[in-house]
Amino acid sequence: MGTSFNEQFDQHGAWRREFALRLKLLSEWLKDHELLDSAVEERLRRLETQMRSDKVMVAFVAEFSRGKSELINAIFFAGYKRRIMPASAGRTTMCPTELGYDSEVPPCLRLLPIETRLLPQALMEWRGAPEKWTRVDLDVNDPVQLAKAFEKVAEVRYVTKDEAKALGFWHDDAPQDNPMLNAEGKVEVPRWRHALINIAHPLLKQGLVILDTPGLNAIGAEPELTVNLIPQAHAVVFILAADTGVTKSDLSIWREHLITESDNIDSRLVVLNKIDTMWDSLSTPAQVQAQIDRQRTTSAEILGLPREQVIPVSAQKGLVAKVNDDKELLAQSQLPVLERALSQGVMGQRQRILRTAVAGGIAELRQEAGRAIHIRRRDLAEQMLELKGLRGKNTSVIKHMRSRIEQEQGDFDVSGARIHAVRSVHLKLLRDVFTLLGTSTLKTEMAELTAALRQPGIKLGVRKAYASTFERLRAGLRTAQTTSGEIQSMLTGTFRQLNAEYGFSLQAPREPDLARYERDLDLVERSHNQYLGVGNTFRLAQPEFADRLVRALATRLRVVYESALGEVELWNKSAAAQLDAQLRERRRNFGRRIEAIERIQQAATGLDDRIAEINAQELVIDQLDAKLTELTGHLVDIPEAGPASNEPILQTA
Repeated sequence: MGTSFNEQFDQHGAWRREFALRLKLLSEWLKDHELLDSAVEERLRRLETQMRSDKVMVAFVAEFSRGKSELINAIFFAGYKRRIMPASAGRTTMCPTELGYDSEVPPCLRLLPIETRLLPQALMEWRGAPEKWTRVDLDVNDPVQLAKAFEKVAEVRYVTKDEAKALGFWHDDAPQDNPMLNAEGKVEVPRWRHALINIAHPLLKQGLVILDTPGLNAIGAEPELTVNLIPQAHAVVFILAADTGVTKSDLSIWREHLITESDNIDSRLVVLNKIDTMWDSLSTPAQVQAQIDRQRTTSAEILGLPREQVIPVSAQKGLVAKVNDDKELLAQSQLPVLERALSQGVMGQRQRILRTAVAGGIAELRQEAGRAIHIRRRDLAEQMLELKGLRGKNTSVIKHMRSRIEQEQGDFDVSGARIHAVRSVHLKLLRDVFTLLGTSTLKTEMAELTAALRQPGIKLGVRKAYASTFERLRAGLRTAQTTSGEIQSMLTGTFRQLNAEYGFSLQAPREPDLARYERDLDLVERSHNQYLGVGNTFRLAQPEFADRLVRALATRLRVVYESALGEVELWNKSAAAQLDAQLRERRRNFGRRIEAIERIQQAATGLDDRIAEINAQELVIDQLDAKLTELTGHLVDIPEAGPASNEPILQTA
């Protein structure tokens, strides 16, 4: 059946650990050989952080009663030999639930009360306030205790219509979407707004994050879920019931929350769950399969997907089969087909994306460290030329040579003030870029958007308010790109001049590509525009809801801007580190040249000895260069995790 998702993820984790170990060895080697300047150190740190913190998020999205929690049980928790997530009749996930692993936090379930929706803080801000969450400690070795604790995500409470309205679960203008009232005239709402489960499950420890989402009404009421978490998932598994196919509410979730214009639908996988309801003793297996195939084809057409991305499954039978080690039933459930799609798609593509990013980082790291080796090699060549020119010369010529070196050293020390002045100009321009990409600029834009959305009658022009905000943000990025272009031109000119005057080999580092952050803004804007449709007109009429939406937007934009700032900072650090390295090596070079002259003056054999030393040092530098190539090559050439797959069924962005 090929490699399962769990096996592929294990192999992905092993690959990441191997990379982290080799990166550590490279770091220690660079330090031992004085090749670790601030820019190289920063690149190493970023590569290590990227590899260690790389998360793979798979979001499971469905309307109520589609068997979503059962599917999560079957794929990820069958090893416990029982249900872990609540999936029995009448027990279902009522709040968005994230399952992940953080070694800094003990195994626990944290629950954020639904009442926090009445307060202005964004969900991301609540994450930083652990004391506001209800915490339940977990025993990962006790499946019964785990399952009992996880039942809390299914808890509800009953509130008045006014309370439900304030919480976003009741709309007078859309009665058809409102929940049923109970005998006392109260509305059922989730007890919790968000749940975080931290357990040391093998897959979660390796960076998998599972996002379990509730039905349409709950998704729509939580903007941060729709505009932040789901769009950033590496894969979305959308679950339908095989017997009903795509219902009206299924289609609403798909159109409003999962598909945006020009979206990459390759990262969406649809599961036709509960195919066992179609297993009919009055029909032949061929007739049952024909029914399933028809439902698969119809669902694919309605959702605008290739048929291969709609996979029929019985999660319940798959779980039973795994618990009882029933291979025949497991094959019938078709769960292995889904697992293979996830492993080849999510894991295969995720590793390829990570490899590409890593290869680019390693190439730049190799270039930065290689530059220091090149400086040393060039200085040795200059010394060799100088010393060979002294062969057969008398004492006065050698003395004159020493005076000339000391004069060069003096002139070079004076030039430090000029170099410092050039740096000051660069830093002034850089401050302008930092301001454009800083948090204060973002806060100002978000405050303006909030004020616009609070204007009376704005609701019909809400898209226009968003469009204006994003246009200003894009204009700011373009201005930052223009300014960085000016800095790049100055750097190139300055480095060329210093190279000519002092024989340096400075090379302006690659200018930051801020255009790609404009593309990130486009994606964020699309996910928000999707949310500004007719279905949310009534919600947007509530100032508190609009405020929550803007806070959710600010959370996601902050990530984009911090990434852009990080790239600019690394660019600046790389230029400064080059200059520092060449200044440092030149000063050392003066010292070595004067020391060589002194030795030649003291002994007739000093010249030949020094030439022999330089020859030996050149060999050492060649060995350093070869070792650097070997160590960086090892990082890029770590074998693929698992067997090479064919063209993936599912691709991730």
